[in-house]
Amino acid sequence: MKLPLSLRVILTICMVIGLALLYIPLALIVLNSFNSSRTFGFPPTSFTLEWWQTAAQSGGALSALGTSMIAGLCAMVIALLLGTMAAFAVQRFAFFGKSTISFLVILPITLPGIVTGIALNATFVQVLGPFGVALGLATVIIGHATFCIVIVYNNVQARLRRVGTSLEDASADLGASGWQTFWRVTFPDVRGALIAGAVLAFALSFDEIVVTTFTAGPAIQTLPLWIFSNLFRPNQAPVVNVVAAVLVVVAVIPVWLAQRFSGDSATSRV
Repeated sequence: MKLPLSLRVILTICMVIGLALLYIPLALIVLNSFNSSRTFGFPPTSFTLEWWQTAAQSGGALSALGTSMIAGLCAMVIALLLGTMAAFAVQRFAFFGKSTISFLVILPITLPGIVTGIALNATFVQVLGPFGVALGLATVIIGHATFCIVIVYNNVQARLRRVGTSLEDASADLGASGWQTFWRVTFPDVRGALIAGAVLAFALSFDEIVVTTFTAGPAIQTLPLWIFSNLFRPNQAPVVNVVAAVLVVVAVIPVWLAQRFSGDSATSRV
C-alpha cells in the first residue's frame, strides 16, 4: 500500500529530526577534539592536533584502554561459550523448565544496570569476600559476562530457530556422527550469528560503566570510568574529547560487523 504524499513527507521530516538529534552531538564531540580552545567555544576559532598528540601520550588513557580491551575480550569469550550452549539446550532439546531457563538467561539484560551492579557488589563483597575474593578485573569480567551472555544467546537461538533441523536430520540419516553433523552442517549455519553475538558482546562490555562502577574496586579503571572521572577536570577535558571522538569512530566497526554477519546467510545455503 502506497502512503499518501503528505504522510511520507511527515515521516521523512521526523526521521531527519531523529537522526539529527542522534548524530549532531556525536559530530560536535569529533569537532571539539580539534578545537584549539580549552573552553570549546562554538564555532571553533581555530583547529589543532595538539590534543590528539597529548591523548596518544596519556598513560592513564592507554592503561584504561588496555583494561577495557582485556575485560571485553574475556567477557566476550565467556558469553560466547555459555550463551551458545544455553541457546542449543533451549532450542534443540525438550526438558522440564525450559521456559524458566530461557527467562532466567534473558533477565539480567532487562534489569537496570544499577540493580545488577548492587547485586553483584553485595555478592562479591559480603558473600565471597570472606573466601578471599576481592573486587578487581576478574569481578569486572564476571559482571560484564552476566549481561553479554544474553546477546550471544538471542543471536544463536534466533538463527537455530530460523534454520530448523532438517539439514541436521538429513546428515544423521546419511550416517554422519554428532560431531560431524555439528562441524559440517550446524556450525556453518550459526557461524554468522556467533560472530555477530561475539562482536556485540565485546562492544557492550567495552562501554559499560554502571555495572563496572560497582564491581571494579579502587585499583581498576576501564576507559569509560577514566572518561567519567576526567570529564570535569579542565586540564583533561580536551583529552577526554579526543578519546570520545576515537570511540565514536571505532564504534562503527562492531555495528557494521554485526550487521554483516547477522544476515540471513543460513537460509541462502538451503
